[in-house]
Amino acid sequence: MNVMNHTHLLPSSDNALLAVDRLDATARAAAAAFVAAGTAANTLRSYRSALAYWAAWLQLRYGRTLDAGPLEDTVAVQFILDHLARPVDGGWAHLLPPALDAALVDAGVKAKLGALSYNTVRQRLAVLAKWHALKDWPSPTEHTAVKTLLREARKAQARHGVSVRKKTAAVREPLEAMLATCTDGVRGIRDRALLLLAWSGGGRRRSEVVGLQVSDLRPLDADTWLYALGTTKTDTGDVRREKPLRGAAAQALTAWLDAAPANSGPLFRRVYKGGRVGTAGLSGDQVARIVQRRARLAGLPGDWAAHSLRSGFVSEAGRQGVPLGDVMAMTEHRSIPTVMGYFQAGSLLGSRASALLPSPAANES
Repeated sequence: MNVMNHTHLLPSSDNALLAVDRLDATARAAAAAFVAAGTAANTLRSYRSALAYWAAWLQLRYGRTLDAGPLEDTVAVQFILDHLARPVDGGWAHLLPPALDAALVDAGVKAKLGALSYNTVRQRLAVLAKWHALKDWPSPTEHTAVKTLLREARKAQARHGVSVRKKTAAVREPLEAMLATCTDGVRGIRDRALLLLAWSGGGRRRSEVVGLQVSDLRPLDADTWLYALGTTKTDTGDVRREKPLRGAAAQALTAWLDAAPANSGPLFRRVYKGGRVGTAGLSGDQVARIVQRRARLAGLPGDWAAHSLRSGFVSEAGRQGVPLGDVMAMTEHRSIPTVMGYFQAGSLLGSRASALLPSPAANES
């Protein structure tokens, strides 16, 4: 068998050869660009904010830069101790020196003086782990000492009345109260369609809502729309999955498309004074503000955000006895523990176990 001679294809200069054990600067930049392009805008902003904080804290605490090399587990432990409040003699304390705390606030990387919440500390550690993974460094967050301290710190805070804050779940009643406020012209038509699509359409994340295009929709019948999801937080494959939108949600979507007809572009667009609909799509933050505004107009107590629609959908599904598999097929949750907390809370609302005693009114009749 003849083997073709490819020696003429070799580069003429050794300078064009690449090292087999590492990427050159151009390849590293290209890889970073792929990561950035494949990451949701909200997540990317969160990463940048967390890394800016890490850079400032490391400089002030250790006099070193984030690029200097992999961090030791002792640094991650110190970060936890510096930022998580612990119970001390009836009060709360953390180890971050006041002068450093003030410097971080002055630098604009910290909103206010004091300890951070457990969720914030955990998110900052997750970003640190992501940074190390991108650099192909061993992550300090994987050490047993770090994991143990974080777990025990959470228990200690819980025992002393500090709970991990979760956004209020918009089950059916508060959702209906929000929808009842959507009477303010074109803006109300848009907000009603947005709330119902995000909730009835499977508890969509705000990034998924703002990512929807008019071309992602198709009517199935007079009372049903199908909308297609592309890349999402948990499903990054190049596959469009269609989800149904039925009943009141389908009618609200039809009303919005009648009020703001378009053949292409973002599905949910900005509405200006006078009811003029623009061409620019909403941002994720604007979706959150719509939920908060409608909750405020409805007089609803609680801590509301875009995630309230997602958690509310799961909670209400549990309340109405929808099988967990059907719920996860709509939400596209990949982790059962993640979805079970909301699902079980909802199922207990309709459980006989939560109402073993009859109401006083029933006893009086």
